[in-house]
Amino acid sequence: MTEEQKKIIELFNKNVKGKKADTSLSNQKHDGKNGHWLERQMGITANANNAPDLFGYEMKNQTSSGKITFGDWTADEYIFKNKTGKKIHDTNKDYNLTRDDFFRIFGKPNEEKEGRLSWSGIPCPNRYNKINTFGQILTIDSNENIVIIYSFAKDARVDKNNIVPQELQKENLVLAKWNRESIKKKLEKKFNQKGWFTCKTNSNGEYESIHFGAPMDFDGWLKLFKEGIVFFDSGMYQGNNRNYSQWRASSSYWDSLIIESY
Repeated sequence: MTEEQKKIIELFNKNVKGKKADTSLSNQKHDGKNGHWLERQMGITANANNAPDLFGYEMKNQTSSGKITFGDWTADEYIFKNKTGKKIHDTNKDYNLTRDDFFRIFGKPNEEKEGRLSWSGIPCPNRYNKINTFGQILTIDSNENIVIIYSFAKDARVDKNNIVPQELQKENLVLAKWNRESIKKKLEKKFNQKGWFTCKTNSNGEYESIHFGAPMDFDGWLKLFKEGIVFFDSGMYQGNNRNYSQWRASSSYWDSLIIESY
């Protein structure tokens, strides 16, 4: 056991063990409410820093959704231009698409949200090399960048000719790109320092144990992505500028990575 682990375990035993998460002041629809309580108990300040949470270790909390997030890592490039219109990337330099254009062409209306357009669920591919009915596939290019590519020929929508403008009715159209070095830096800064830990509850919802996993590097993570273990979970929707680009794996897989338990 390292000195850093001892400090983390002491915090857990003092502030968390035997307690239930008090989420009375949180949004009850938010799956991360227990995690926010746990962060406060462990002395972790909520922030957007891409760094380990505590003493070189990243903390992950068990969730009711059955999936745990590596990070919310938005793409480096999209086929649409950002709100200011000033960022010109290879993916959008030949087009003049707004974010709303993108939703209309490549997304889908949500009838439960009064027809609000989104790029999540059915329209957006989530696992490696699995093409969806919208003609979109999540894959890796020759430089190990992660890309989402559109194929008009493989778009199964019956009204695609009316939806997709003529200039976009093509093959191998890059919709989004995560640059290798960018995602490598984000992953390894969080998970390739000391490692990670998670806190678990019993059947009564009381925290009772803490578990540690080994550091993780980009090559290992990319292999998991190719195997379909790591998946992309997009929550992008019209009217919210945040892209909600979550990269996740199942809780059971995270459990398989545990190497020490206390």
